[in-house]
Amino acid sequence: GHIEMGRVATRVSDPVVLYVSGGNTQVIAFAGNRYRVLGETIDIAVGNCLDRFARAIGLSNDPSPGYNVEQLAKQGTKFVELPYVVKGMDVSFSGLLTNVEQRAKTMIAHGECTAADLCMSLQATIFAMLVEVTERAMAHCARSDVLLVGGVACNERLQEMMRRMATDRNGLVCAMDHRYCIDNGAMIAQAGIFAFQHGYVTPLDRADCSQRFRTDAVDIIWRRPSLPADSSLRETPPPPPPR
Repeated sequence: GHIEMGRVATRVSDPVVLYVSGGNTQVIAFAGNRYRVLGETIDIAVGNCLDRFARAIGLSNDPSPGYNVEQLAKQGTKFVELPYVVKGMDVSFSGLLTNVEQRAKTMIAHGECTAADLCMSLQATIFAMLVEVTERAMAHCARSDVLLVGGVACNERLQEMMRRMATDRNGLVCAMDHRYCIDNGAMIAQAGIFAFQHGYVTPLDRADCSQRFRTDAVDIIWRRPSLPADSSLRETPPPPPPR
């Protein structure tokens, strides 16, 4: 739903997708009739990390902890070095969160930095990790555009950092505001319409929900097949004819 709403709203055709929310962190590309997960978090999701940090330093839940981190980060001036954990195409946030939670109150109390500095530094570190794995996926799949989806995709700092990377690759970042990024019924309906238009119907007595349903577990019947995401599986062009 997030991906199909994003494709419709931004009119992007075949991007690498960065799906970032409170429950998910995945780098995705369409290949071989499915959305393939090329990289993801190996522990907690990026939105969960930002929300828990916000509570650790006493930020309000209104309108959301992550949004308040974003706004306070704009006042930061001093970068605080934090753990940067990228493992191949995957990222890890739990150790980073533990590190900054343990240090935050002491650093602020001793005047080593402000809460705004920590918010700025946390965002910069996390988003740099996401930019790195997204750029690697773009190179692997030979794609130039990035679609940002999920609640954290509303973050303007993430959009800015991703846009700089994409511009260097002569590509585009397709981003949306909270109307389309945050969970809503319209995005579920959009995916449902595409499936229905291509003959997929689920009887009501068999319709259910699963929080653990994987992005790459569904055949995307409404999109044309593409080459596999793994470039090693791409077709080898025929040799030139003999002279």
